[in-house]
Amino acid sequence: MEHLEQLIDTLHLEDLRNELHPSIFDENETYNMLIVRLPVIGKELQVISLGFVITPEKSYFYDKEEKRFKLLEERFEGPYGLIDRVTDQMLKSFTRYQDLIAAMEEKLYTDKASNDFMTEWLGLKRDILRIERVLVRALDTMKEVIDAYEEAPGFPINSYADLYEHIDRTMRSAALQLSKLDYLYNFYNIRTNEKMNRLIYTLTIISAVFLPLNLAVGFFGMNTSGLPFTGGSSGTLNAVLLMGALILMSSAIFYLWRSKVEKS
Repeated sequence: MEHLEQLIDTLHLEDLRNELHPSIFDENETYNMLIVRLPVIGKELQVISLGFVITPEKSYFYDKEEKRFKLLEERFEGPYGLIDRVTDQMLKSFTRYQDLIAAMEEKLYTDKASNDFMTEWLGLKRDILRIERVLVRALDTMKEVIDAYEEAPGFPINSYADLYEHIDRTMRSAALQLSKLDYLYNFYNIRTNEKMNRLIYTLTIISAVFLPLNLAVGFFGMNTSGLPFTGGSSGTLNAVLLMGALILMSSAIFYLWRSKVEKS
């Protein structure tokens, strides 16, 4: 493998060793370099880059843990098998995001959304956006590989086309889930605004009813002479009756206003 490393450009070696390198297909005179970056969905979202060197006769996989090239048994089937394994895992595990969004949607529709809804929403939005961004680049790279080798002897074009379809399906599913998340966010905001409007409406009614009472209490609480109802023994009763009359008057005005609004 030392001869292979001497054959490969130094910049390409750095790209192959880079764990965060995006998907790319680089054609050269003596070899082609293929890097496919794919998401790995577990308890936490991770992204890995699979690096290959394809010569006119053989293919090599760069093992980042062992930091060396490994000869693959088949020139085209070797890279396909490793990429397909990660892609199948991605397809199966992506349903986890679909289930989480479906559960969030059900809770929202039944008005049982948790207090940390926005935290959950932001986490899902961040992960799926990252998945979509990675898959867009991977899909373009796989298209370049198919175009470059479709006429090559022994190239399993159906296998690579199937791989392309799997990546494309996951990418379209990610785009759909992002649309759902945007819809849920708008729905959540509407529900929250409705609750705030109802609360403000109730507080406004309470303020409107008790405002005359506050005015009456403030008036009779003034430390001045000549206030009404201070000369007789039934002054407190008269003040209470006055405040009751004010409450009834405010309630009647509010009721008439509300009836007029509902009719219009």
